Amino acid sequence: MTKEVSSPQPLRRNGFTFKQFFVAHDRCAMKVGTDGVLLGATASVTHTRRILDIGCGSGLIAMMLAQRTVPQTQIDAVELEPAAASQAAENFAESIWAHRMAVYAQDINDYADEHQAAYDLIVSNPPYFESAVACRDEARNAARYTETLTHDALLDCAAKLITPEGVFSVVLPYDIGMTFEAMAHQKGWFSAWRMVVRDRPGKPLNRMLLTLSRQPADIVEQELALRKSEGIYSEAFCALITDFYLNY
Repeated sequence: MTKEVSSPQPLRRNGFTFKQFFVAHDRCAMKVGTDGVLLGATASVTHTRRILDIGCGSGLIAMMLAQRTVPQTQIDAVELEPAAASQAAENFAESIWAHRMAVYAQDINDYADEHQAAYDLIVSNPPYFESAVACRDEARNAARYTETLTHDALLDCAAKLITPEGVFSVVLPYDIGMTFEAMAHQKGWFSAWRMVVRDRPGKPLNRMLLTLSRQPADIVEQELALRKSEGIYSEAFCALITDFYLNY
């Protein structure tokens, strides 16, 4: 007797399929990308019971953190752009963690005034280009550029929202990340962890993952190459994505 083998479910369109969830992003200015995946995979979730994603976009990072945390962890997300906030809410609702995830379509400056000292972990994949030349798409412009959320304001909001022992983790282009870190130190933050990222060995550093604390800390420094050769992911990057990416 032969056993019937069912064909795999087709991958959904207009988004990105992960092992445990789907991220629709067709109504978001910024799509699922490596920066968000890196932050979602590396942000420290030890002893976290409340997490905030500032500028959540499609909700990718928040859902990666939901997968990595215990069932008691509440995850909130703030997104100013209405279409992105709506799509993030739909992505959350379709996930198995819907009961502990929420999206607020709100300016983070207003949100910070209402929810002070509430979060053990804050994450953000923030805007990073000064808008010398605007994008054609206004939503993408707001997501990529710093007119609506300066790094100065982001650090101030995070300082209001973080618990005394909490941490704030961001991902930025390397050069901008260095400037951001220096600004953070001027505002009383301490660097707890820094990972610098390059595409392949021998290539220039192009990303930085940074974790800040309000308490003095001995910084832990790491380096990551995404690929070991053209088109082939490194073992270190594969270890980060194996719980999330299909076929890894």
